[in-house]
Amino acid sequence: MHTTITQALASAVRQDPTTPLLTWYDDATGDRTELSGATLDNWVSKTANLVVDGLGLGAGDTAAVLLPPHWQTAAIALGVSAAGLAVAFPGRPQPVDALFAGAPAGVEAAAEWPATDRFATGLLPLAMPLREVPPGFVDYVTEVRNYGDHFRGAPVSPDDRALAGPVELSHLAVMRTATERAAELGITAGDRVLIDTRAYPAPADWLFAPLAVGASVVLCANLHPAKLDARTTAEKVTVVLSA
Repeated sequence: MHTTITQALASAVRQDPTTPLLTWYDDATGDRTELSGATLDNWVSKTANLVVDGLGLGAGDTAAVLLPPHWQTAAIALGVSAAGLAVAFPGRPQPVDALFAGAPAGVEAAAEWPATDRFATGLLPLAMPLREVPPGFVDYVTEVRNYGDHFRGAPVSPDDRALAGPVELSHLAVMRTATERAAELGITAGDRVLIDTRAYPAPADWLFAPLAVGASVVLCANLHPAKLDARTTAEKVTVVLSA
């Protein structure tokens, strides 16, 4: 079992950096984005460098990731973790050092979270920047591209805080919980898992459980039932998690 979130990602990337690790579909917009292990790792590294070099944050700090399931949400959460920060997902507002929210829909809810640095993303196809950045926010997509593809910061340890909130968990606790959850969901090493975000919106299910056991993900928003069989075949899916 992996003992940190970053260790689990590094292992997944090492297996084959060129094969798809996370594939994103949104049937409402027609968007499809495929990220190999190497590509996802680059986004994670850029985010970690943004947090450390751009914001001066690190171990002991906290970042709120107030975003729905999405490939950018994965990159941000994993990047924040690699930088040594604890991640706070949507829930009871709390003071944080940095905040990432969706625009325009998530900006109002984000106002309840005290934060020093605020980033917004539209979760747009092709990682397009926002046409209009909300006041008090910086466009995540535009800003993160300024940072390097490799993160060379100090590695996190199993006992470091990984999740912040009503229940705080260390990296080791997150990996233990994720490994147990993967077993409950029937996900094993090498699986290609199609996940309906409406049925499984929790990061423990769509992000950490597959990552913990070395499975790749086909993440589907607004999944159209008529497309399920064809997509399962086209993406060589071995496990389907849907309503």
